[in-house]
Amino acid sequence: MSQADRMSENVVGTFGLPLGIAVNFRVNRRDYLVPMAIEEPSVVAAASHAAKLVRAAGGFVAEASSSLMIGQIQVLGLDDLPGSRLSLLAERERLLAVANEQDPVLVGLGGGARDLQVRIVPETPAGPMLVVHLIYDCRDAMGANAVNTAVEALAPLVEEITGGQVLLRILSNLADKRLARARAAVPAEALALDGLDGQEVAERIVDAYALAAVDPYRAATHNKGIMNGIDAVLIATGNDWRAVEAGAHAYAARSGLYQSLSTWDIDSDGNLVGTLELPMAVGIVGGATKVHPGAQVALRVMGVQTAQELAEVIVAVGLAQNLAALRALATEGIQRGHMELHARNMAVAAGARGDLADKVAARMVEERVIRLDRAEELVGEMS
Repeated sequence: MSQADRMSENVVGTFGLPLGIAVNFRVNRRDYLVPMAIEEPSVVAAASHAAKLVRAAGGFVAEASSSLMIGQIQVLGLDDLPGSRLSLLAERERLLAVANEQDPVLVGLGGGARDLQVRIVPETPAGPMLVVHLIYDCRDAMGANAVNTAVEALAPLVEEITGGQVLLRILSNLADKRLARARAAVPAEALALDGLDGQEVAERIVDAYALAAVDPYRAATHNKGIMNGIDAVLIATGNDWRAVEAGAHAYAARSGLYQSLSTWDIDSDGNLVGTLELPMAVGIVGGATKVHPGAQVALRVMGVQTAQELAEVIVAVGLAQNLAALRALATEGIQRGHMELHARNMAVAAGARGDLADKVAARMVEERVIRLDRAEELVGEMS
């Protein structure tokens, strides 16, 4: 409780989530146990099962591109935007040097300011403006505090150089220079389910993905399923899941149409092949990762040594979650496994405990009536 009081304000308690361990994950030829903090039924089991399918085919191949974040500085009140842009670029080295003075420890670890970019935004509700992008290497930190400190320090110098007025100075959560990618290939025969041969299941999965590729109504739910897995690992490891969510959904809409974050196809050998790419701003140092004792345990369980490695595991979890959801949707429907677990929640909500909860849940699944009122009736009958 005392630790929680230091992490937030007006603290009156702590709020727990179930913490599970996803198994069967093999990423870049290394095995991982993956902590996942989530209250939604079937997520951990689904990820573990999909990882088992992928593992039999060699596991996930994943990479994280870099640890670069973007800090933005908004400059208003300029008469000559092109001229002001050139003035800032001419002072690039001076600006980068000031940014690097803000965190000599991070610079000593090989991080710090890498580049300066200046965008002209000619039309906004507030009129034309410049937006300065500070490209900042955060190494093994998520980097929000380091980036925000750097752009705050640059604001007076930007005003001096341009004669304009700086308003916003803050990082961007569209971390498109910090992408994580994963790929998985599964032999079609491994996908067989409920009387359907594996080739048909693979084709159904590709057809199901196709709707998410073009329709934002489907893509929103498709991507939510991906984030079920990703967010659960982010929460367990003390990372900012809201930042990654924001970046993921912005990245999904980068073409102007909100689309699927993943792709699925069948290769020339008949394997089902999936890929997933999204911004992944995560850290293993700083923030809650070093303050929350549960997050520290989760990172030790995973055994990751760098933020890049953590990002690679997390994006593999997202792809596994997507595979599990698409396979269920394309065959038995999403509700079968989900509702079996949901029945337990209904039983507990109705007052059942221990073995009684299991018996009530089993009866509701058998009857295919999973509602609180029925759970209450069964608790009364079976108590």
